[in-house]
Order: sequence, then structure tokens, then C-alpha cells
Amino acid sequence: MFKKVGYSALALTMMIGLTACGGKEGTAPSASAAPSSNNQSTPATTDNKPRTIQYLGKDYTVPAKTDKIVITGSMESMEDALVIDVKPTGATTVGGQFPQIFEKITKDAEKIGEKTQPNIESVLKLKPDVILASTKFPAESIEKLNKVATTIPISHVSTNWEANLNLLAELTGKQDQAKQAMKKYQDDSKALKEKIGPVLKDKKVLVIRVRVGNTFIYPEDVFFNTSIYADLGASVPAEVKQAKNQQLVSLEKLSEMNPDYLFVQFAEDENKDKPKALDDLQNNPVWKSIQAVKDGHLFVNIVDPNLQGGTLFSKMTFLEAVKNSKITQAK
Repeated sequence: MFKKVGYSALALTMMIGLTACGGKEGTAPSASAAPSSNNQSTPATTDNKPRTIQYLGKDYTVPAKTDKIVITGSMESMEDALVIDVKPTGATTVGGQFPQIFEKITKDAEKIGEKTQPNIESVLKLKPDVILASTKFPAESIEKLNKVATTIPISHVSTNWEANLNLLAELTGKQDQAKQAMKKYQDDSKALKEKIGPVLKDKKVLVIRVRVGNTFIYPEDVFFNTSIYADLGASVPAEVKQAKNQQLVSLEKLSEMNPDYLFVQFAEDENKDKPKALDDLQNNPVWKSIQAVKDGHLFVNIVDPNLQGGTLFSKMTFLEAVKNSKITQAK
């Protein structure tokens, strides 16, 4: 049977001055798909007087020039920075290092602590124009960062990916690059949907994530689900429709769901206490009885397991991986 688990039960502790608890998956405000309704700003002035930017229904005052951007905990912003080539002044690390996938933009960035434990003194030294945090951070942590510079909590909900990218583009003057990248993805995903639509018709497709040794499914608007269901046209399983947050699912229940295509994401840093969890799953007879496993339609870490899923970079990377997978060759 399912067991519902909020994000806070799994999130690591975030400390900024004082210890505070994290938020949970799927609680950020939703946004319209139309970029113009998500992010609007007053015209930037030539002197660096403050300007107002609107993001997800809230106004934020930032300098006209926001050259020094610090990213604390928002891996969504890190992925967006890859798309439009924004190099943050400072950013949080994973295991003490910047993930290799971000090498292009972090070569000259300062490390400001872990993504769940940013160091406020390190942030203060950088004198940022704006700080991009995460909606997973508790309100008191955002307040502490706000004392350093205007802090914008970036949504981790997949359906807000356009709003997130447009915000970073607005802050850095790279709106054209953002528009071009979004247009290319829309064209490419439409073409792939036409190709694999017949393959996925009447098939059950599922994305799961192995965390702390357990398997989880997500609502249809979280993680890579928007790519699978909204962009590529697979039908949404009833269990995914019913999921409200990150939701624990037992191996027995997963076998009962019996997906025809199964995508599994397994990151080592999310399974430090159970590093063999994926091996244990794959050696389990119940796992081997799942239709996707028997048919060779199992895709483990088809993209970097550290990707967030609900960003344009994740979507582009996932799309390319699916296009080059056995799915497109199936009949």
C-alpha cells in the first residue's frame, strides 16, 4: 500500500545562523504557462536605481543591474543558468563540490556551503545584487538571506519552469536566449511526441526516484512527469494522478502497478545510508516480475540523477535521452 511522505520527512536540515526545517514537495504557488503573466518588470534605468520584478504574483525590488547573482539551494536556477549561460558569483555545493554538470558556469564561482546548509557569512562577503533561494527553504531562512540582499524563492514545481527561466533571463538581460531555447524545446518535443505517441498509446509509463533506499512516485506536475505526460503524451496512471506530494510506494505496490515502461533515477548522495538499494531492487524477484523489466523497457539514470526534472535543461536533456533510447525503436 502507499504511504504518503512529505518532503520535510526526507529533507536534510538547512542551517543559516540557526537550524530550521525544510519545506515539502509540491507546495509552491502555481503559475500560468504564459511568460508575460509570470514575470513582469519595470524598465531598467541607466543608473542602477532599484527596479521591480514580478515573479509568481509577488513583487521584488532589485538593482537595475544585477551582475552579482548568488544561488543558494535552488538547483532549478543552476540548471536555468546552464541554458542561458549565466555565471553565478556564488553557489551552493553538493558534497563540498559543484556537480560536474555545472562546470561550465561555476569555474569562477565562490562556494557558499551545501545546498541545504548555505553559509550566510560567505554570502555576505560576496555582496550580491540578488539571491536566488528555493521554495523548499523555510520562511525564517529566507528572512535571514533577505537581510543580505533581495532574496527570491525559486519554485521547485515543474509547471513553473517557464516562470523560473524567464525570471533569470529578466535579471540578466538574456530574454532572447531564453525565448530561443524554449521555442526549440517546444518544436523538438512536438516532433518526438508525434514519433513515439503510437508506441506509448495504451501503455503505462512511470518515473520513480530511489531516495534513502525507498522508491517514490510524484504528482503529474513534479519531477520528470511533465516531460513524460504533458510533453510526450503518455497517459497519466491513476496512482500518479492521486499522488499529492512525493509518495512512497512499496515494491509490492510497484509490481501491482506493473508499468510497461519504467524510468528510475538513483543518486548516490540521496542514498548514502543505503548505497546498494538499487542493486537490491534489481536482484529482487518481485522487481524482475514487472513487465517493463521483463521486456527490457527499464531505463536507469537515463539522464544525470542530480537533475531536478522540472527545468528546461532537465526537459531538454531528458528529451534527447528518450529520442536516443529503445523507445523510439519499439513497434
